[in-house]
Amino acid sequence: MKSKREKITYLTYASMIAALYFILTWMSEILGLAYLTPQIRLGEALCVLTWFTPAAVPGLFVGCIISNLTMGCVVWDVIFGSLATLIGAFFGSKMKRKWLVPLPTVISNTVVVPFIILYCYMDGVGIELYTATALGVFVGEVLSAYVIGLMLLYAVDKRNIFKKR
Repeated sequence: MKSKREKITYLTYASMIAALYFILTWMSEILGLAYLTPQIRLGEALCVLTWFTPAAVPGLFVGCIISNLTMGCVVWDVIFGSLATLIGAFFGSKMKRKWLVPLPTVISNTVVVPFIILYCYMDGVGIELYTATALGVFVGEVLSAYVIGLMLLYAVDKRNIFKKR
């Protein structure tokens, strides 16, 4: 059984990560980057925090839910967009190499988010439209999760902010 201190630390980390995801996603929204394609959500860079703490998994999930709810997303976007983030975070936490941590986030969002965009916010679906939308989501995820995320991962790792895995 975890000690009370460990539980409090876990909840604190999860809450801080959720809040940071929300703030960074709002910044993306203000800059016009958070929705449609290319979708560059700065909060997705935080997916790399799963390398340091398992609390990042629920933190990212809750942060995504709150972001989607407060930014006027349709219910299917709140549900399935947040689940895509949860799936990416969960599998990212299982990666054995640092540079692979963002990969599940990129994959899960590239597969799921285009369906959300096409079914909830646009009037049609076809393989060409899905492919173009997926490419836009992929580019945004690579920029946010891989480029910015890996810079964050190495900066956090260098400063020993979290206990080593």
